[in-house]
Amino acid sequence: MNATDRTPADLLRSALAADAARPLVTFYDDATGERVELSVATFANWVAKTANYLQDELSAEPGDRVALLLPGHWQTAVWLMACHSVGVVAAPGGDPGAADLVVSGPDTLEAARACSGERIALALRPLGGRFPQPPAGFRDYALEVPGMGDRFAPYAPVDPEEPALVVAGREFSGAELVERAGAEAPGLGLTGPTSRILSALPYDTWAGVAAGLYAPLAIGGSVVLCRNLDQLSDEALAKRVDSERVTATAR
Repeated sequence: MNATDRTPADLLRSALAADAARPLVTFYDDATGERVELSVATFANWVAKTANYLQDELSAEPGDRVALLLPGHWQTAVWLMACHSVGVVAAPGGDPGAADLVVSGPDTLEAARACSGERIALALRPLGGRFPQPPAGFRDYALEVPGMGDRFAPYAPVDPEEPALVVAGREFSGAELVERAGAEAPGLGLTGPTSRILSALPYDTWAGVAAGLYAPLAIGGSVVLCRNLDQLSDEALAKRVDSERVTATAR
């Protein structure tokens, strides 16, 4: 994190400038056997495409609220950072009925229908695959986002003092989010670029988003996101910690 970083999007730009090739997010789904590793550059490319999709296709504007009904997943991390890039308010686990847009996984589609605005569905399939048949009333993210631009520029500068995140009923501005993530990183065992945290926490709590994205990003580290970790044996988990060079855990 640089002294000039005031928003989460600033943190990502600093990470790109420091070492674009290093791993940033590694994702496991122990129900499917999926493993995905995204470098800083690959993650930033997904963020840019998603931010362009939000701004140009969905007409999202700064101050709009996006309910993210998604689990701890690499695509959830992408959506959080895309929201921060545009200046819209990300609300993991938020009320879709009070949101301007909703982004839903396959297990929360019925709840997502409470949103009167645009509804986007993520199949959460390996390799970012699409739905065999898009859910009625939803746009299929995997079908629409690949053609979006690889570079993003917001129509209006993102104000670090405006709301950026609402999680578990608490609102954070971009500046507060960056400051708190950096301040709490040492308590999570994250001390610098070699720090690598394994997180199995959901993204609908501060602890989950801090360990699963913001804190490692703030200190130049990385995260190993694990979904359905309870299906892994203790021996297999120990092997993962070793093979992924994990230095801290959040479970």
